[in-house]
Amino acid sequence: MARKLTMIALVVVFCLAGCSPSRRAPAESPDSPAGGDAHTLTMERLRSERLPALQSAELWDNPYGPGLKLTTDHYCIFTTLLEPLLLRTLPGYVESAYWAYNEQLPQPIETASRFDIYLFADRQQWESFTRGFAGDQAAVFCRIKTGAYYLNGACVVYDIGRKRTLSAIGHEGWHQFNNRHFKYRLPSWLDEGIAMLFETCTYENGMYSFDAARNYPRLGALSETLMNGKQMRLGELIATSPGEVLATDENEAVMAFYSQSYALVRFLREADHGKRVTRYHRLLWDGMLGQWPLDAETSRTAEDRNLPRTVQWNRVVGPRLFERYVGSDFDRLEQEYSLFCHRIVGGVAFVRADDGDVTRNAR
Repeated sequence: MARKLTMIALVVVFCLAGCSPSRRAPAESPDSPAGGDAHTLTMERLRSERLPALQSAELWDNPYGPGLKLTTDHYCIFTTLLEPLLLRTLPGYVESAYWAYNEQLPQPIETASRFDIYLFADRQQWESFTRGFAGDQAAVFCRIKTGAYYLNGACVVYDIGRKRTLSAIGHEGWHQFNNRHFKYRLPSWLDEGIAMLFETCTYENGMYSFDAARNYPRLGALSETLMNGKQMRLGELIATSPGEVLATDENEAVMAFYSQSYALVRFLREADHGKRVTRYHRLLWDGMLGQWPLDAETSRTAEDRNLPRTVQWNRVVGPRLFERYVGSDFDRLEQEYSLFCHRIVGGVAFVRADDGDVTRNAR
């Protein structure tokens, strides 16, 4: 393909909307009180509750609305969303996510500085921030109808309901984590597949555990893909870029790529009692250290985040790494992967609700 498509890390959506260009830069001055009393009262309440992961809560002066800055061991959360339940949830949620990201590696690592998350109360604030923060790429991000994005070291999210907002933060947080710590960027199927492991969680004593097996939206999409016979072959999946399927403007192709990438990562971690998980860990560890067997050109693109992750780069690197770390017997792997996909959706019927959520019913 002569035309190169590039893809920016974002939560996939199927509908697009636009916003007009502007270049107002974001401002931050956490020490200066601003606005009315609601955010001050919220701050004081958070401080008094002694949440297990929250280190500090202070006012965030910004041009978008009354805001707070919440600090944990590994995150700074700048938010104009003052919904008390979500704010009590966030510190424990992001810290739990940080350690869940670490569990993808054979041994944990520690970050040198905190990650930034910007959480806005509504889309208007989010767009206004994006136009100043994202520069020339702002128009691309402003086409997202619902979701979030990762750029320039930060996750930028707006409120789309408590459950979906947390899902978006968990997903984009993986992109944030590996972009900071990995010398090499990941091929798209692996990067997106892992990110989807952190879209569902359960609450445990102020912290959270992530359960990929309960990601019913992705399982529902996988079930629909299999039922309609639209699944991608394994060799095609690991060589595909999100930009390619998004450019088709076909929901079935988008659903297939994302749901099958999610299933493929689970396959590597879970299938046959986790017999491939050591290879999976080595694949990620070597990527973090920059030790993949790549030639000079593909290595340069893998390392330099200022260069686009092109269609051609994914087509070369995806299959090469899969063969090196997982295996080259694609016929056997295809069969085992297909059986795994059918197994994880078996016995469950998925029902799409009016708001786009997917729920499950036992068959």
